[in-house]
Amino acid sequence: MDEKRSIFKDSLRVKLLIIFAAVFLIVLMFPKGESIESEVTVGAIWIQDDLIAPFSFPLNKDPEMYKRELAKATASVYPIFIKDECAFRNSLDSLKEYTKFLLASVDSAINYNLPETFNPSFLSPSSFRLLTSIRSKEKTPSSKKLTKNELFSLSESILTKLYANNIINLNYNQIEKESIAIRTKNIDRMESKFKSRELVGIKSFISDELSRVKATNEFKYLMQEYIYHFATYNLSFNSKLTAEEIEQAHNKISKYAGIVNENERIVGKHDRVNPDVKLKIDSYKEAKGAKIGLEGLILQFIGKFLHIAFLLTLISIYIYLFRKNIFNDNVKILLLGINLLFICFLTFIANQVNIKAPIELLIVVPVASMLLTVLFDSRIGFYSTVIISLVAGALRGNDYSFVAMNICAGSLAVYTVRDIKNRSQIFRSFSYIFIGYAVSLIAFGLERFESFDTIVYELAFAGTNALISPVLTYGMLIFFERIFKITTDLTLLELSNLDQPLLKELARKAPGSFSHSMTMGTLAENAAESINANPLLVRVGAYYHDIGKILAPQNFVENQLNEVNIHEKLAPEESVRIIKEHVNSGIKLAKENDLPAEVIDFIPMHHGTTVVNYFYAKAKSLYGDENVKKDTYRYPGPKPNSKETAIIMLADACESTVRAIEDPDKTKVENVIDNIVKARMEDGQFDESPLTFSDTKKIKEAFLNILIGQHHKRIRYPKQDEMEKGSSDKESE
Repeated sequence: MDEKRSIFKDSLRVKLLIIFAAVFLIVLMFPKGESIESEVTVGAIWIQDDLIAPFSFPLNKDPEMYKRELAKATASVYPIFIKDECAFRNSLDSLKEYTKFLLASVDSAINYNLPETFNPSFLSPSSFRLLTSIRSKEKTPSSKKLTKNELFSLSESILTKLYANNIINLNYNQIEKESIAIRTKNIDRMESKFKSRELVGIKSFISDELSRVKATNEFKYLMQEYIYHFATYNLSFNSKLTAEEIEQAHNKISKYAGIVNENERIVGKHDRVNPDVKLKIDSYKEAKGAKIGLEGLILQFIGKFLHIAFLLTLISIYIYLFRKNIFNDNVKILLLGINLLFICFLTFIANQVNIKAPIELLIVVPVASMLLTVLFDSRIGFYSTVIISLVAGALRGNDYSFVAMNICAGSLAVYTVRDIKNRSQIFRSFSYIFIGYAVSLIAFGLERFESFDTIVYELAFAGTNALISPVLTYGMLIFFERIFKITTDLTLLELSNLDQPLLKELARKAPGSFSHSMTMGTLAENAAESINANPLLVRVGAYYHDIGKILAPQNFVENQLNEVNIHEKLAPEESVRIIKEHVNSGIKLAKENDLPAEVIDFIPMHHGTTVVNYFYAKAKSLYGDENVKKDTYRYPGPKPNSKETAIIMLADACESTVRAIEDPDKTKVENVIDNIVKARMEDGQFDESPLTFSDTKKIKEAFLNILIGQHHKRIRYPKQDEMEKGSSDKESE
């Protein structure tokens, strides 16, 4: 698994595949069917030669006017209802058959003197209650108000009256228009929707008819439910036919407002582009795109591909020449590609949204600017902003003003997070992003003679962009850090906090190692600044390089406060095993605490494959040179592979050695530093590091200045000898 991951990370094929895929996907997002020329905006000056129509083409209507005409055509279509001529006859027949059946059931129940609780399963509850009511009246003629025959006649009469008007399957509030079209065969008859009954009004009508019958309320209710059961609609809304009518109405509306004839001037040089001219230019671009055949489309695709490929090649060359750490890591290349595609996708979506608003100002280019600055550095952030703005501008039809606005806003966003110290600092970018957009919008607005209201409207969209960009950056930054395992300066700043659990535990259990690490941090940071390495990374690396000593601090001399050295009683090979174990323990602790890989590298690399000289010399004196294998006393490595890890190796050795010097002075310290650097170089410890001779010279100078300052001589205070010996003479100075 690790081998496959390494191949993916370093493979040149994977790099080329990522770049090719990005270019291909971006090309697919270009506007379809139009020739890609410069975007023209209303109010701009046409600075090219006169644009003459090379062929005749239709002039498109203004989009807003065309929308209004379509809406008017839609409003002219009435909802179509289909009448079921058999609905009334079927309902009446059903009523007759069921009534006969019901009355027969009543006769049968009376003839056989069935109990009152008789309830055949084939009768509905309401029918059975009606049957019971009729039986009751048959037994008590004096209270009878309605005979069985009258029941049938009444039901038939009310149902007939109900169908005197049509019954529709919708309620009035579901029909937008006042009139409806009733289609019989191919003929539509218009009438008011109120001439038909809605379903919810059927019960009310039946109730009104029954109010004239002399009967109990219960009997009326049962009759109402009984008749309602057979009433159904005979007018049903047909959505398919209505949609077809709307489509036919739309087809009658022409998209075109006229024709631009061949050799007619579309716009003259130095003429101002007004709305009518803009329509002609857009119509010409669309017609030109439509005339392109298959061969033309292929050539256009190749042109788009070369266009985007060239832009991405520019930043690829920069990364190859000046950011090898990014170029050699395909995960970081993929991260750059995702940011580019994210902005391009937003641009593509903005192109699809056909509303009269500056929706392009919601394309959050500053998000990519800030993300790439925090994830990598400000130069990558700036160059990426330029390329991303150019690519997005190409998708907008080579819109220069769009490109310029986003370069301004994105660049200011880069500067605001260039030296970021905490995550909340991201939110201060709001004002700078807004300033970048505002200045650009006002400048272009004045150039185009745009109205004050238009400029304010655009500023509102720019303000929205400036507001949501920091929020998106904050959320996406956490996502990229976790998913892609990217170590940003923000991560390092958080790890450099001395309240981190590992550092607090190191200070409590191994105070000598903690003090050594803190001093190393200052030493290494100063050296890193002198050779343009990452000072924050080396400081954090110094803090965590010895965390393995937390598990057994007493095994290391700097933590042996009682002056008892356990190694005096151990064999040298056993001592070396114990000493080297702190490297493996440190790596294990670091992984358990989710330290970044860049920080974990300092734990084994600060020793590299150096020899533990003290115990190697002790072994030779005990066993003889010929009986001791040098490799047994070497650390397992690997060797330092960066300037930062090489600095920590030197800082570790120099700080601990100089600390052991009695009466240190400049000459002694300088000699120690020179000898340590020379020994490491001769041992080949820097063979895998990009450290140069010039770098080592600067590192030695930086070390010397710091170590001399830390170990400078001090004057002795009066009676200091007595104080050191613990004399009872406590006279104050």
